[in-house]
Amino acid sequence: MSRIGKLPIDIPAGVTVEVKDNLVTVKGPKGTLSQDYSKNVTVEVKDGAVHVLRNDETTDSNAKQGLYRQLIHNMVVGVKDGFKKSLTVKGVGYKLNKQGKKLVLSLGYSHPIEFEEVEGVTFEIPDNNTIIVNGADKQLVGEVAAKLKALRPVEPYHGYGIRYTGETVIMKAGKSAGKKKK
Repeated sequence: MSRIGKLPIDIPAGVTVEVKDNLVTVKGPKGTLSQDYSKNVTVEVKDGAVHVLRNDETTDSNAKQGLYRQLIHNMVVGVKDGFKKSLTVKGVGYKLNKQGKKLVLSLGYSHPIEFEEVEGVTFEIPDNNTIIVNGADKQLVGEVAAKLKALRPVEPYHGYGIRYTGETVIMKAGKSAGKKKK
């Protein structure tokens, strides 16, 4: 039995959940999200909560119950509070600018890189070396943050590049100058 799948999802004030034709639609102050679900589970809204129930006792139904329960929970949290990922840029001469809906990054290449905002995702630049990716869809926020991080991976000798805030980067020692051979 799926321990997570059995838990009900409370619907907070200001959020509405509608289930119709194998499609769950969640509306809230941060936007609207939809998710279709498998025929192995049934989704019901009753008593101010969403319940995901299995249709049979197979292993596949058990796994799908936990999966869809968590996806719907992420949608409810996303339309109410939203999700954010914070990235830190470290490097000599690396700069960030926001021009309208574009993020312009100078990352040590011969040209600046322009990164467009995706629908449903916004960028904030609180200081010269931090990017905050905001949005209601958890998967989309993570995907955009990963694409930004891939623009300049962290190099292991000096630590230059884009990393998640708080991420630990294992540094290499480099050459040891003046070491005597025996």
